[in-house]
Amino acid sequence: MRIGPPSFVAIIAGLAIAVATLSVPPLCHSAQAPAYQPKFPGDPARSDSEAAALAYMRVVLRAQHRFQKQYDHFATSLAELVHSGSFTKRMVDPNRGDYTAGFKGKKDSFILTMTPKQLDAQHRSFYAEDDGKIHAEEDKPADDDSPVVK
Repeated sequence: MRIGPPSFVAIIAGLAIAVATLSVPPLCHSAQAPAYQPKFPGDPARSDSEAAALAYMRVVLRAQHRFQKQYDHFATSLAELVHSGSFTKRMVDPNRGDYTAGFKGKKDSFILTMTPKQLDAQHRSFYAEDDGKIHAEEDKPADDDSPVVK
């Protein structure tokens, strides 16, 4: 028995099966993003974005307290904090990924805020003053009356 060249219909059917197989995602992969992995024991962050925002706040708070100890007053701008502790020139930029930093400084006090570009359970707003306590809110801008982050 002699086998001839494949028919046009058989070629099209084979190509259709190949394209369908390649375009269907595998069932073993989850459509959800992986769960947040805490960066250290007791990490209060709920996402990588929150972890970065909280880390930025901790650096600013430490820099402010070091600045205050050295000059006997707080810095009145983020630019004044450059080279105080680990605060760098790059950190003066208020655009911090999914968050925007806000800073209001006076010689005797300061307020630092981190406002998410999208407020949700994974992107809470944060607030801190010269007492060093970081406050958080899920559904509104955080302030001094907001719960303290553990």
